[in-house]
Amino acid sequence: MRFFNTAGPVRPEKHYCIPALERLDMGEVLRLVRDEQYFVLHAPRQTGKTSVLVALQDLLNGQGYHCLYATVEEAGAGLEDVERAVRTVLDSLAYEAQDALDDPFLSGVWRGILAESGPDRALGIALQEWAKASSKPLVLLIDEIDALQGGSLLSVLR
Repeated sequence: MRFFNTAGPVRPEKHYCIPALERLDMGEVLRLVRDEQYFVLHAPRQTGKTSVLVALQDLLNGQGYHCLYATVEEAGAGLEDVERAVRTVLDSLAYEAQDALDDPFLSGVWRGILAESGPDRALGIALQEWAKASSKPLVLLIDEIDALQGGSLLSVLR
């Protein structure tokens, strides 16, 4: 029996909901993805942002992309500790890539890249290497980026 969900991503098979992707201008979103552009999904709390990102991940993976949704909320605990934040982001991306995409690439390389390149460059290098290794275009959908602040936020966004 379905019910109304008030916490966490909506699962259409379990919860009453409006189809997540119908709330977006999908033509514009797909154009941005195709053109390799960044975009921000901004809305009030509990309005379905995470559900939209998860649905978008599924759609893009079905259209020939290597698309990963991941939350980086846990990295906010590091506050201004850039290395801790970057380590947490890389670990989250690696775990989700292995779990959701059955892709072990990041799990195998991120620690070495962080040790060799340092926290200011590690994320960018790891993502570049992952994109090179992938046979499909890589798309990242990063949730809860606003949990980061100060130097940690700047380091991840760069």
